[in-house]
Amino acid sequence: MVEALAETGWALFPAEDAVARWAHHARAAALDRIATDAAHREAWLDCEGTWFVGVDTLLNDTTGALPDGPPLSGTAYEAARATYGALPLHAGQVSITYPGYPRPRAGESDAALRYRRDRDAAHVDGLHAQGPDRRRHLLERHAYILGLPLSHADRGASPLVVWEGSHHILRRSLTEALSGTAPEDWASVDLTDAYQAARREVFDRCTRVELPASPGMATLVHRLALHGVAPWAEGAEAEETGRMIAYFRPEFEDVTQDSWLTAP
Repeated sequence: MVEALAETGWALFPAEDAVARWAHHARAAALDRIATDAAHREAWLDCEGTWFVGVDTLLNDTTGALPDGPPLSGTAYEAARATYGALPLHAGQVSITYPGYPRPRAGESDAALRYRRDRDAAHVDGLHAQGPDRRRHLLERHAYILGLPLSHADRGASPLVVWEGSHHILRRSLTEALSGTAPEDWASVDLTDAYQAARREVFDRCTRVELPASPGMATLVHRLALHGVAPWAEGAEAEETGRMIAYFRPEFEDVTQDSWLTAP
């Protein structure tokens, strides 16, 4: 599986009982917070009610464990730790989509909505659009993306999407753009042009792969892989809770190193 991650930029892991137990507890914790924390719910419910972004929804510790819940474990998580180290985990994101996704996000332009609908809002995590011109800068140096489904949903219910092999193209383009700049200064470099050119090449050359999954399964996505969320297909169904996925994106801790570009 780790070899597949290095080659294709993604790996899908079969269901495991330990992962399913963690997902069951995480689902209950997420739903409880959404139901009881009105400010958190209002802050992250977007796209006219069709997407709960869910940043920092899970109140887990740095190992992924939730209060009174089982530890986070499983083959995917252990593979990530073996490859990238035992990085501390942030509070987990819980991304939830509902029938009708995508509707316009607050403040989103028509062009941005078309990109969300027609290109799955494809992006590389950590490259943030800043300022009125939406220029891209590297503000978060994630090591990997671990996805853990929390609900059952049809294959067409807004699955995760990855462009296979796209991380090779992004790595090459961004390495060239950051060449000559010390790693600790990378956040100051405008990566917009390099990123957009690489993204166009990905769309031309790489295969778009949908990765539907159910509780107990796990996905690993390479940090440089172009990925997104598919629109909710007509007729697709999910549990009343929507299509729920918990995500962890731990960051490399030493910004003086070039690990974001050079690590597997």
